[in-house]
Order: sequence, then C-alpha cells, then structure tokens
Amino acid sequence: MTIQPTTPSTGFTVAVSPAVPAVSFDYAEAFARNLGLVSASEQETLRRATVAIVGMGGVGGVHAVTLARLGIGRFHIADPDRFELANFNRQAGATLGTVGVNKAESMARQIRQINPDAEVRVWPDYVTEGNVDAFLSSVDVVLDGIDFFSIASRRLVFGEARRRGLWVVTAGPIGFSTAWLAFDPKGMSFDEYFDLRDGQSEIEQLAAFAVGLTPRATHLRYIDLNQVSLAEARGPSLSLACQLASGVAAAEVVKILLGRGVSRPAPWFHQFDAYRLAYRTGRLWFGNRSPWQRLKRAYLVRKFSQERS
Repeated sequence: MTIQPTTPSTGFTVAVSPAVPAVSFDYAEAFARNLGLVSASEQETLRRATVAIVGMGGVGGVHAVTLARLGIGRFHIADPDRFELANFNRQAGATLGTVGVNKAESMARQIRQINPDAEVRVWPDYVTEGNVDAFLSSVDVVLDGIDFFSIASRRLVFGEARRRGLWVVTAGPIGFSTAWLAFDPKGMSFDEYFDLRDGQSEIEQLAAFAVGLTPRATHLRYIDLNQVSLAEARGPSLSLACQLASGVAAAEVVKILLGRGVSRPAPWFHQFDAYRLAYRTGRLWFGNRSPWQRLKRAYLVRKFSQERS
C-alpha cells in the first residue's frame, strides 16, 4: 500500500497495489481472538457501544487503536491539531505520511482500516460549549485524551459527561509510568476530586491536576522537572507510557461497558511505573483538599509562577 499526501484539508490518497489481494471483512473473524476473555454476547455489546475520545494525540490516538482492536463499533473523536515531527516519539498516528493532516480525521481512517464497519463521527475542532452537547450525544463512556495543559477543556468535558450520567476515564503518560482515574457519575466529581473551582488561576488548576493525578508520584525519582514548561505547554512524554495508559484505560472501559470486574472510581487513584516495577494505589478521601496535597500543590504553583516571571 502506498500513501500519497495531498493538502491538509483533503487528507490522503490511498493507492492499493494490484499485487495485494482484496480482503472481505468479517467482524466475527476479525475479533474472534477476543473470545475466551469476553463472551460472544459481550463482544456484541462492545460492537454496539459508542465511545467518545477527546484528543487524538499521545494517549488519545492509542486509545482509538486499542478500542478499535477490541471491536468497539462506534466512536466520537475530536482534535483540532495536525500531526508534526514533534509528535513522532509517542503518537500513534504520527508518520511522514500524516504530517500536516488533522489528527482526528487521520485516526478516523486508521480506525476504519481496522474495522471498516465502524461508525466514526469526527470533530476536527476543539470540544467547546457550542459542540459538547452533540459530541457526547448517544455516548456510552468517555475517554480523556486531552492535552495535559488544557485544563479548561477538561473541566468542560468532565462536567458535561457527569450531567449526562456518563463514566469518564483519564489515563496519562507519566515518565515511564501511567496514572489513571475513573469517574463514576454518581461518585466524586472531577472538580471535587481535584479541588478545582472557578476563580482559580490556570497555574493553580494545573498544579492541582498534576498532584491529584499522581498522589504517590513514583516518577519523581527520575524525571527532570526542568524539562516541563508551562509557557510552552510542553513536558517529557514517552510512547511506552502512552501504551501503558491505553491498556489500563481500555480495561476500565471494558469493565464499565460490560458491567463486570472491579472498578474503583475516584477518590481511588492508580499509578503503575514500569521502570521502577511499582504499582501504587489508594484512596484520597478528601481529594486534593488534604494538607499534604495542598503542600504539593503550593510547591508546583511556586515553580510554575517562577517560570512565568
């Protein structure tokens, strides 16, 4: 198969070599190896499910591929950005053939290459107050692939999902680890857990998100925090951590959709560090409002504020 880039607005022209035999797609055969871990009836439930993924970058794109290979049949995906060289170290859709192409449109094609029967609705734009209603319409569960630094967008999506009675799973690549949280619409909310509210500065909200996502912070022994820049919305991130994040997020999605297994929603937190062979989990009874969490937040606020000054 050869891929010829066109303009970013039109995407790609895909030419299939005559030497490559045509394949007749069969859903049951394509996902038969899932059986034994899910039943035939559960696979059909996954086929009928609709998952919304906000962001198609480091974790969002891997989420899309992982769920497509699970046999999820319907997707709502959104991202306004286009692939660039700086994405190559970690983003599933970033290749020489996709540079300059909208991430959501590119990942929609990748989903359909795995499952041509998949229904994929694409928003090549930000999820905002103006389109969040349509984006979350008829959705069963939401996956957070939003850029770490886009805290306002994250609060919007989590708040609207809760209002609709939807679970939301967030899993981030943290060093050589992943940290994840699941939010039950009947449990502690995103804003309650992270202690976020209107009137806080962006720095205060980002600091709260960082320490609330990783209360035990296994990665601090090896990460260089000087490489984190709030001004440039940039921090170190690895493909292997994105893969870890997608694995645990997909497991949570399966449990939610099939109503099986053990889900421990916030204030439970989880972090698995492949580098340190460490798994940390626990319950922040008061979320980010505990004295120790407040101290950590204050430290990050000072660090981020010094960078901006």
